[in-house]
Amino acid sequence: MNNPLTTNHQPRTKVGLFGGVFNPPHIGHQLIARQILDYTDVDEIWYLPNFGQSPPKPHVAPPEDRIAMVKFLEFDRAKVSTIEIDNRLDGKTFHLLPFLPKNYTYVFIMGSDWLAGFTAWDRWEELLQKLPFYVFPRNGYPCEPLQNGMTEVKHQDLVVTNLSSTMIRNRIAQGLSIAGFVPPGVEEYINKNKLYGKG
Repeated sequence: MNNPLTTNHQPRTKVGLFGGVFNPPHIGHQLIARQILDYTDVDEIWYLPNFGQSPPKPHVAPPEDRIAMVKFLEFDRAKVSTIEIDNRLDGKTFHLLPFLPKNYTYVFIMGSDWLAGFTAWDRWEELLQKLPFYVFPRNGYPCEPLQNGMTEVKHQDLVVTNLSSTMIRNRIAQGLSIAGFVPPGVEEYINKNKLYGKG
């Protein structure tokens, strides 16, 4: 019989929830995930591509294509979770909470470009009581105003960019190469499947 005084209670894994459309995913997403793992107490990153709007916007690739592309962002402690797409969630973070496995603790990762409009998020005050947020700086968007429950990710060696999926799609529309802006597998997938007007 186990002695309750000597039972080893392991702390629960802390997961960083990295949500977004990922349309398409790019190296900026990967840089954020890597540095969250390097410079915070997060143990794992879950990329959470959302289902998208209904009806879908014409410039948003289908969920199955975005899942396939986000897989190229995976590395040792960063993986794709299809919780939002599997459950056809509406992209509102509060509605995600009941679907999260109970055997982890969570923090939500968001870029500083979302801060200005955060108080328009559905049930944002209640959301912050249930889920802490780590705010990653993005060039051109100050890390303010920070709400209670939000923490800015800081480190002297932090690499920040202004790279966005919109920029990638614009480069494709202009016939410019996206090599170096997205993982090679994403570029190949876009070319092969003629996404975003490619081909």
